[in-house]
Amino acid sequence: MERKVPHARASGEIVPLSLLQKIAAMLDIEPTALASSGSMPRGWHFALLPSTAQKSRLRADGFAGLGVQLPDLGLPRLLQIERRVTYHSNIAVGDAVQRVSAIESIEHKGTPERPRAMVTVRHELRHSALDKLAVSETQTFMLMPEGGRYREPENAVQQVSGDRMRQYLPDATLLFHFSAIGFNAHKIHLDRDYARHVEGFPDLVVNGGLIVLLVTEFARVDLGLALRSLSVRYLAPLFSDRLVTLAAIMSPDSAQSNTWQINVHDSRGAIAAIAKVEAE
Repeated sequence: MERKVPHARASGEIVPLSLLQKIAAMLDIEPTALASSGSMPRGWHFALLPSTAQKSRLRADGFAGLGVQLPDLGLPRLLQIERRVTYHSNIAVGDAVQRVSAIESIEHKGTPERPRAMVTVRHELRHSALDKLAVSETQTFMLMPEGGRYREPENAVQQVSGDRMRQYLPDATLLFHFSAIGFNAHKIHLDRDYARHVEGFPDLVVNGGLIVLLVTEFARVDLGLALRSLSVRYLAPLFSDRLVTLAAIMSPDSAQSNTWQINVHDSRGAIAAIAKVEAE
């Protein structure tokens, strides 16, 4: 069963240079290289989406939702399964930006004994003065009951290949910085004891949004793409202090459409996420 929910929350702010400098520092980019009149690199808008839910209103896992609180459906465990982003126009330092966030749909799945729910949240970032759309994004989460501990796959190490590749090591510091900039207190990204003993993961879980940011940086810096849109489908969690490999494969019609598939591989070479990006 699916039900629609109207727009739930709106907020506005002026984009400060200091915010971009924090993101640059997190990505090991020299912060002073950013011009005070420059545009925000596409993908960095994640810092404009956080919820400002009070501490007393957080879920038990610490997650406040991104821009809008997720509904209480009696399903305490949460994983992100998909994210889609479209870039309509650039956001510059000093721009006044209005954000509207809404729960777009709730779809109940599973069985009465093992219920699940798929919740999709939609965000729009607009230039306040022009009422012009800058970024639209949807994030889909799977809400689940307690239990069901994660089991690490026993597959052999796989060979990773692609037209272009890059490796990252998302350590606990990077996870903390990303969570802090995004005001995301979900404990699976910050609290090792919680991640291991409550959720049953082997270590801290890499944020789904951080995976998207690494994909967009890879596309922007290594592939030289000005992104028009991207979609990411999450297949398995990635963990702190384990090597992640991004492998870009040019689509057969890329000469006409300039599209790429970027596979995100875990430390054993298995695909943990699949991203499809389209450039201008």
